[in-house]
Amino acid sequence: MKENYMVTKNPGAVLFVFALPMIIGNLFQQFYNMVDTIIVGRFIGTQALAAVGASYAFTNVFIMIAIGGGIGASVLTSQYLGAEEYGKMRTSVFTALISFLLISVCLALLGFVLNPLLMRLLRTPQDVFSDAVLYLQIYFAGIPFLFMYNVITATFNALGKSYIPLVFLFCSSVLNIILDIWMVVQCRLGVAGAAIATVIAQGLSAVLSFLVLLLILRGYSVSEGEKVKLFDWKMFFIGMKIAIPSIIQQSIVSIGMLLVQSVVNFFGTEAIAGYSAGTRVESICIVPMIAMGNAVSTFTAQNLGAKKPERVKQGLCSSFFIVIGFAVVICAALGIYHDSIMRMFINEHVSGNAFATGNAYLMFIAWFFVFIGFKATTDGVLRGSGDVTVYMVANLVNLGIRVTIANLCAPVFGIQAVWYAIPVGWIVNFLMSYSWYKTGRWSRMGLVEEQVLAEEKKS
Repeated sequence: MKENYMVTKNPGAVLFVFALPMIIGNLFQQFYNMVDTIIVGRFIGTQALAAVGASYAFTNVFIMIAIGGGIGASVLTSQYLGAEEYGKMRTSVFTALISFLLISVCLALLGFVLNPLLMRLLRTPQDVFSDAVLYLQIYFAGIPFLFMYNVITATFNALGKSYIPLVFLFCSSVLNIILDIWMVVQCRLGVAGAAIATVIAQGLSAVLSFLVLLLILRGYSVSEGEKVKLFDWKMFFIGMKIAIPSIIQQSIVSIGMLLVQSVVNFFGTEAIAGYSAGTRVESICIVPMIAMGNAVSTFTAQNLGAKKPERVKQGLCSSFFIVIGFAVVICAALGIYHDSIMRMFINEHVSGNAFATGNAYLMFIAWFFVFIGFKATTDGVLRGSGDVTVYMVANLVNLGIRVTIANLCAPVFGIQAVWYAIPVGWIVNFLMSYSWYKTGRWSRMGLVEEQVLAEEKKS
């Protein structure tokens, strides 16, 4: 077996090299939805863009649940890999795949049935309601593919092979663009065509990546007498202990967007279209920050598995500098090109109010991306160590701040109050997580499996 570079090489270099394919891969994943928005907005119109935008806050919750579940489940995989317990590592992978396949089917059915009700609760305007519901119903058919792909991607990352998902995402993104243009422009299927294209592309990625994962796992030899199971209940509960807070952490921005969307919907179709375009760009901009947090999580898990907590501290410090670099570049790019970026989504001469809303959002939020980077990387240490209680609370506080300020202030001060709350939530979340990190408790946690066994003995 090759040397595990995660526990031996320079922490800063390891994190950057490991995160880079994840960043590019996550950009492609966000590109799925952004392509829908651009093509729908340019070829169908503002009303259709508002319909997809109203759906996006909802679909993004499921995307983040899938990503969070995969990351949480992969912590076990990373720790077993760091400890060189390959039999348990393979069992943890199979258990996670089966668990989230079943969970995703249940969520798909639930979402398909409830999405009209939820669209009404979000105060979706009547002129875009039917298109938004149609888009979601088709999208939910592909939820199992979405979950499987993200759990498999997280597993590749846990194994230190973050470059593999990049290949699949590149190919499926190209396929998604081709299908989008064909179904929306040529076949004139409207928002339904955009949803069908996304489901087909995601399905192909999930199936092919699963086949490659099986080949990769065969390369990890199991010691004599050690059994590999397809499903292990103990690992399921241990994995859920990490996955649930991870799902909350990954979903917090999206859940906030979903709850805040109802406030935005109050301002009408033009505001929805502009805000939707702005949040699509935001979802691209925060990709490097979220990817760095996920990289730190894997790095932490493997190094704690190898009994090297000092490397984790070095890694977090390095990640802060990397995040600052990304934030400066993103802020400068938005400051220079914000008009051009917004024109990709909206014709300013046709929908002037929508264009102005999206532009104002981008110009404001560009200054604060560094804080979601600090938050994500600090949370990554706590998640990777299994010390998840405080960071889960911090993320819930973040959500509460966004929703409370938006609901109380937007009706009084206008739609701008919706985005003023965002950096406040990020900063408070970071300060809470970092304060807990400084206690050092995470470094004394041990393997997640050991934590559970210790709790069982106490009870």
